[in-house]
Amino acid sequence: MNCPFSSKPRWARRKEARPQELLAAALDLFVERGFAATRLGDVAARAGVSKGTLYLYFENKEELFKAVVRENMLPLLDEADDIIGSYEGSSADLFRHIILVWWERIGATKLAGITKLMMAESGNFPELAAFHREEISMRGDAMLVGLLQRGIERGEFRAIDVHQTANVLVAPVMMLMMWQQPLNPCHVEAVNPETYLKSFIDLCLHGLLRQPPPAPTNQ
Repeated sequence: MNCPFSSKPRWARRKEARPQELLAAALDLFVERGFAATRLGDVAARAGVSKGTLYLYFENKEELFKAVVRENMLPLLDEADDIIGSYEGSSADLFRHIILVWWERIGATKLAGITKLMMAESGNFPELAAFHREEISMRGDAMLVGLLQRGIERGEFRAIDVHQTANVLVAPVMMLMMWQQPLNPCHVEAVNPETYLKSFIDLCLHGLLRQPPPAPTNQ
Protein backbone atom coordinates (compact mmCIF):
# COMPACT_ATOMS: atom_id res chain seq x y z
CA MET A 1 0.00 0.00 0.00
CA ASN A 2 1.39 3.41 -0.96
CA CYS A 3 1.80 5.90 1.81
CA PRO A 4 -0.25 9.05 1.11
CA PHE A 5 2.57 11.18 2.44
CA SER A 6 5.91 11.38 0.69
CA SER A 7 8.95 10.68 2.84
CA LYS A 8 11.25 12.52 0.45
CA PRO A 9 12.68 15.86 1.58
CA ARG A 10 11.02 18.90 0.10
CA TRP A 11 14.10 19.72 -2.00
CA ALA A 12 13.82 16.39 -3.81
CA ARG A 13 11.00 17.69 -5.92
CA ARG A 14 13.59 19.34 -8.15
CA LYS A 15 17.14 17.99 -8.28
CA GLU A 16 18.42 20.98 -10.19
CA ALA A 17 17.06 24.42 -10.82
CA ARG A 18 17.79 26.10 -14.07
CA PRO A 19 20.07 29.09 -13.59
CA GLN A 20 17.32 31.30 -15.00
CA GLU A 21 15.04 30.39 -12.10
CA LEU A 22 17.72 31.32 -9.60
CA LEU A 23 18.40 34.58 -11.44
CA ALA A 24 14.71 35.46 -11.47
CA ALA A 25 14.45 34.85 -7.73
CA ALA A 26 17.61 36.85 -7.10
CA LEU A 27 16.36 39.79 -9.16
CA ASP A 28 13.14 39.89 -7.15
CA LEU A 29 14.98 39.87 -3.83
CA PHE A 30 17.71 42.32 -4.81
CA VAL A 31 15.05 44.79 -5.92
CA GLU A 32 12.87 44.20 -2.86
CA ARG A 33 15.59 44.23 -0.20
CA GLY A 34 18.76 45.65 -1.70
CA PHE A 35 22.09 43.91 -2.08
CA ALA A 36 23.27 43.90 1.53
CA ALA A 37 20.01 42.56 2.96
CA THR A 38 19.57 39.77 0.41
CA ARG A 39 20.75 36.38 1.64
CA LEU A 40 21.64 33.49 -0.60
CA GLY A 41 19.50 31.18 1.48
CA ASP A 42 16.48 33.35 0.77
CA VAL A 43 17.24 33.33 -2.95
CA ALA A 44 17.44 29.54 -2.92
CA ALA A 45 14.18 29.29 -0.99
CA ARG A 46 12.42 31.65 -3.40
CA ALA A 47 13.61 29.49 -6.31
CA GLY A 48 12.51 26.31 -4.51
CA VAL A 49 15.94 24.70 -4.14
CA SER A 50 18.55 24.11 -1.48
CA LYS A 51 21.30 26.63 -0.81
CA GLY A 52 23.79 24.01 -1.96
CA THR A 53 22.13 23.89 -5.36
CA LEU A 54 22.62 27.63 -5.74
CA TYR A 55 26.35 27.19 -5.11
CA LEU A 56 26.53 24.80 -8.04
CA TYR A 57 26.01 27.81 -10.29
CA PHE A 58 27.22 30.86 -8.38
CA GLU A 59 30.28 31.14 -6.18
CA ASN A 60 28.97 33.93 -3.97
CA LYS A 61 26.41 36.73 -3.77
CA GLU A 62 28.59 39.13 -5.78
CA GLU A 63 28.79 36.70 -8.71
CA LEU A 64 25.06 36.08 -8.48
CA PHE A 65 24.37 39.81 -8.68
CA LYS A 66 26.66 40.20 -11.68
CA ALA A 67 24.87 37.33 -13.41
CA VAL A 68 21.49 38.95 -12.70
CA VAL A 69 22.64 42.22 -14.26
CA ARG A 70 24.21 40.56 -17.29
CA GLU A 71 21.25 38.27 -17.92
CA ASN A 72 18.72 41.09 -17.82
CA MET A 73 20.56 44.15 -19.09
CA LEU A 74 23.05 43.06 -21.74
CA PRO A 75 20.42 41.69 -24.17
CA LEU A 76 18.53 45.00 -23.96
CA LEU A 77 21.70 46.99 -24.66
CA ASP A 78 22.46 44.72 -27.62
CA GLU A 79 18.94 45.29 -28.92
CA ALA A 80 19.28 49.07 -28.59
CA ASP A 81 22.63 49.00 -30.41
CA ASP A 82 21.00 47.08 -33.26
CA ILE A 83 18.15 49.59 -33.46
CA ILE A 84 20.50 52.56 -33.63
CA GLY A 85 22.76 50.86 -36.16
CA SER A 86 19.95 50.00 -38.56
CA TYR A 87 17.56 52.93 -38.08
CA GLU A 88 16.85 54.82 -41.29
CA GLY A 89 14.62 57.59 -40.01
CA SER A 90 15.48 60.97 -38.55
CA SER A 91 17.65 61.31 -35.47
CA ALA A 92 14.78 63.04 -33.68
CA ASP A 93 12.51 60.04 -34.26
CA LEU A 94 15.31 57.69 -33.23
CA PHE A 95 15.87 59.61 -30.00
CA ARG A 96 12.16 59.50 -29.21
CA HIS A 97 11.99 55.77 -29.99
CA ILE A 98 15.01 54.87 -27.85
CA ILE A 99 13.78 56.81 -24.83
CA LEU A 100 10.27 55.32 -24.95
CA VAL A 101 11.46 51.77 -25.57
CA TRP A 102 14.01 52.12 -22.78
CA TRP A 103 11.25 53.18 -20.40
CA GLU A 104 8.98 50.34 -21.49
CA ARG A 105 11.67 47.66 -21.19
CA ILE A 106 13.63 48.93 -18.17
CA GLY A 107 12.38 52.08 -16.48
CA ALA A 108 8.82 50.85 -15.96
CA THR A 109 9.89 47.37 -14.83
CA LYS A 110 11.58 45.87 -11.81
CA LEU A 111 14.91 46.34 -13.59
CA ALA A 112 14.74 49.99 -12.54
CA GLY A 113 15.31 48.71 -9.03
CA ILE A 114 18.84 47.68 -10.00
CA THR A 115 19.69 51.30 -10.73
CA LYS A 116 18.20 52.36 -7.42
CA LEU A 117 20.21 49.64 -5.67
CA MET A 118 23.46 50.82 -7.24
CA MET A 119 22.80 54.43 -6.30
CA ALA A 120 21.99 53.48 -2.71
CA GLU A 121 24.67 50.88 -2.02
CA SER A 122 27.58 51.55 -4.39
CA GLY A 123 29.57 53.28 -1.65
CA ASN A 124 29.57 50.10 0.42
CA PHE A 125 30.28 47.81 -2.54
CA PRO A 126 32.76 49.63 -4.80
CA GLU A 127 33.62 46.48 -6.76
CA LEU A 128 30.00 46.04 -7.80
CA ALA A 129 29.74 49.74 -8.62
CA ALA A 130 32.79 49.44 -10.88
CA PHE A 131 31.32 46.35 -12.52
CA HIS A 132 28.01 48.07 -13.21
CA ARG A 133 29.75 51.15 -14.53
CA GLU A 134 32.02 49.21 -16.90
CA GLU A 135 29.50 46.71 -18.26
CA ILE A 136 26.24 48.67 -18.21
CA SER A 137 26.54 52.41 -17.63
CA MET A 138 29.46 53.03 -19.99
CA ARG A 139 27.71 51.11 -22.77
CA GLY A 140 24.54 53.09 -22.27
CA ASP A 141 26.47 56.36 -22.26
CA ALA A 142 28.34 55.40 -25.44
CA MET A 143 25.07 54.48 -27.13
CA LEU A 144 23.53 57.86 -26.31
CA VAL A 145 26.69 59.68 -27.41
CA GLY A 146 26.56 57.81 -30.71
CA LEU A 147 22.94 58.79 -31.22
CA LEU A 148 23.75 62.45 -30.64
CA GLN A 149 26.77 62.27 -32.93
CA ARG A 150 24.58 60.71 -35.63
CA GLY A 151 22.25 63.69 -35.49
CA ILE A 152 25.13 66.16 -35.74
CA GLU A 153 26.74 64.37 -38.67
CA ARG A 154 23.43 64.29 -40.54
CA GLY A 155 22.93 68.02 -39.99
CA GLU A 156 19.83 67.41 -37.83
CA PHE A 157 21.29 68.41 -34.45
CA ARG A 158 23.39 71.47 -33.81
CA ALA A 159 27.00 71.06 -32.74
CA ILE A 160 27.14 70.24 -29.02
CA ASP A 161 29.42 68.58 -26.49
CA VAL A 162 27.94 65.10 -26.93
CA HIS A 163 29.50 63.61 -23.80
CA GLN A 164 28.26 66.31 -21.44
CA THR A 165 24.89 66.41 -23.18
CA ALA A 166 24.55 62.65 -22.67
CA ASN A 167 25.11 63.18 -18.93
CA VAL A 168 22.47 65.91 -18.89
CA LEU A 169 19.96 63.68 -20.69
CA VAL A 170 20.48 60.69 -18.41
CA ALA A 171 19.85 62.51 -15.14
CA PRO A 172 16.11 63.37 -15.54
CA VAL A 173 15.32 59.86 -16.74
CA MET A 174 17.10 58.31 -13.77
CA MET A 175 15.16 60.61 -11.48
CA LEU A 176 11.92 59.41 -13.03
CA MET A 177 12.95 55.84 -12.23
CA MET A 178 13.56 56.77 -8.60
CA TRP A 179 10.16 58.42 -8.37
CA GLN A 180 8.50 55.25 -9.63
CA GLN A 181 10.17 53.02 -7.05
CA PRO A 182 8.41 52.25 -3.77
CA LEU A 183 9.38 54.34 -0.76
CA ASN A 184 11.26 56.94 -2.78
CA PRO A 185 13.48 58.87 -0.36
CA CYS A 186 12.16 62.30 -1.32
CA HIS A 187 8.51 61.31 -0.86
CA VAL A 188 7.72 62.90 -4.20
CA GLU A 189 4.11 62.76 -5.31
CA ALA A 190 3.35 60.30 -8.08
CA VAL A 191 4.49 61.44 -11.52
CA ASN A 192 2.80 60.29 -14.70
CA PRO A 193 5.64 58.71 -16.71
CA GLU A 194 3.90 59.21 -20.06
CA THR A 195 3.46 62.97 -19.70
CA TYR A 196 6.87 63.34 -18.05
CA LEU A 197 8.67 61.60 -20.92
CA LYS A 198 6.63 63.50 -23.50
CA SER A 199 7.73 66.79 -21.96
CA PHE A 200 11.31 65.56 -21.60
CA ILE A 201 11.54 64.51 -25.25
CA ASP A 202 9.93 67.74 -26.45
CA LEU A 203 12.35 69.84 -24.42
CA CYS A 204 15.38 67.86 -25.56
CA LEU A 205 14.54 67.93 -29.23
CA HIS A 206 13.76 71.61 -29.33
CA GLY A 207 17.12 72.21 -27.77
CA LEU A 208 18.92 69.91 -30.21
CA LEU A 209 17.33 70.48 -33.59
CA ARG A 210 19.05 72.94 -35.89
CA GLN A 211 17.02 76.10 -36.22
CA PRO A 212 16.22 77.21 -39.80
CA PRO A 213 18.10 80.29 -40.96
CA PRO A 214 16.15 83.55 -40.69
CA ALA A 215 14.25 84.57 -43.78
CA PRO A 216 15.95 87.32 -45.76
CA THR A 217 14.52 90.77 -45.24
CA ASN A 218 13.54 93.02 -48.10
CA GLN A 219 15.81 95.98 -48.45
